[in-house]
Amino acid sequence: MKEEDYIKGRGAQQNVPNRFLKHIYETRDDFLEFCRIEGEEADKNKTQYIPIFPKTIVNKVTSPDVGMLYSMNPYQGCEHGCIYCYARNSHEFWGYGAGLDFERKILIKEDAPKLLEAKLKHKNWKAETIVMSGNTDCYQPAEKKFKITRGCLEVFLKYRHPVGMITKNALILRDLDILSELAKDHLVAINVSITSLSEETRRILEPRTATIKRRLDTIKTLSENNIPVNAMLAPIIPGINSHEIMNLAKAVADHGALSFAFTVVRLNGAIGQIFTDWIKKALPDRAEKVLHQIQECHSGTLNDSRFGIRSRGEGKIATQIHDLVRLARRTYFKDKPPFPKLNKELHERYKKGQMKLF
Repeated sequence: MKEEDYIKGRGAQQNVPNRFLKHIYETRDDFLEFCRIEGEEADKNKTQYIPIFPKTIVNKVTSPDVGMLYSMNPYQGCEHGCIYCYARNSHEFWGYGAGLDFERKILIKEDAPKLLEAKLKHKNWKAETIVMSGNTDCYQPAEKKFKITRGCLEVFLKYRHPVGMITKNALILRDLDILSELAKDHLVAINVSITSLSEETRRILEPRTATIKRRLDTIKTLSENNIPVNAMLAPIIPGINSHEIMNLAKAVADHGALSFAFTVVRLNGAIGQIFTDWIKKALPDRAEKVLHQIQECHSGTLNDSRFGIRSRGEGKIATQIHDLVRLARRTYFKDKPPFPKLNKELHERYKKGQMKLF
C-alpha cells in the first residue's frame, strides 16, 4: 500500500454503503482522474457538524450486556474515529455510512439540555442513573465548540440527579467544577476508556483521541477530586492490545481508578468490513493473524450476537484474556474500596427546581 493511500487522522479508510438505503454513492475512477488532472481534491476529508432536532434525549437500554438502564447522547457520530467502535452501525439509521461518514458527519443535538430538563421534571420520572454517552463520546472534539455536555451537567446538578459518563477525552477536566459539586452528593461516576499504553497503537486505533498520558492524568485528577473512576480497558483485541492487560491494569490503578471493566472485541454489522480494510492497510504484517484470533473468540466469525457471550468471547484465546483480567484484579485492585453506588434519593426533592419543604 502506498503511504498516500492511507487517510491519516481517520480510523476508517473507506465509506461502506448504508444497508438500509436503496441507492449508494460511489466515487468513480474517471472522477478521480479528472481531479488529478485539474489539481483538485476529490475528498477534502473535513468534519461536518449537522444540527438535528430530536423530540427526546434519554433512551431506555434493553440490552442485558450493558450495565446501564438509561443513556443519552448529545452527539451522533464521533470524530475520535476509533476503528472498532460498535456505535458505527447506528449512523446508518440516520441515513449515513458506518465508515468515514461516522467520523466526518457529526450530528449535533443542541436542544439536549432542554430535553433532559423536561425529562427530569416529568411527574412520572423516578431517578435512575443516566449515562452520557452509551453510544458516542460526549467529550468528542465537537463538545469544545458546542458545550452541550456541559449544559446537560448543569441540568443534572440543578435537579440533583445521578449521572454516569464514558469518555476517552481529557476535555472532561474542563467541567471539573460541576463534576466536583455532583460528587459531593455522590451523583456522578466516570468511566475513562484507555485501550493501549502504546502511543503508536493509539494513533492508528483511535486517531483523534487524547494521548495516553493525558488520559491517565485525567484519571488521576478526577480521583484526586473524589470523583470515582472506573477504567474501561475495552475492547481487548487479540494480537493488538491483549498482551497489555496487566500493564494497563497497573497503570490505571496507580493513577487512582477504583476498578476496571473490559470487553473482547466483536466486529458487528458493517464494522467487520471496515476493520478488515483498515487492518490490511494499517498493520498488513499482522492483519490475517489478528482477524483469525478475533474469529477464534467468536466461533469462527468476526461477530457474535448472542447475549451474555458476544462481549466476553469464548474459546482458548478468550479464556486467556479472562484469566489475565482476574489476575490483574487480584494483583492491582484487591485493596481498592468498592465502587460507590450513586445517590437516587435527592432528585425527588429538587424536581421542581427547588427543595420540597415537606
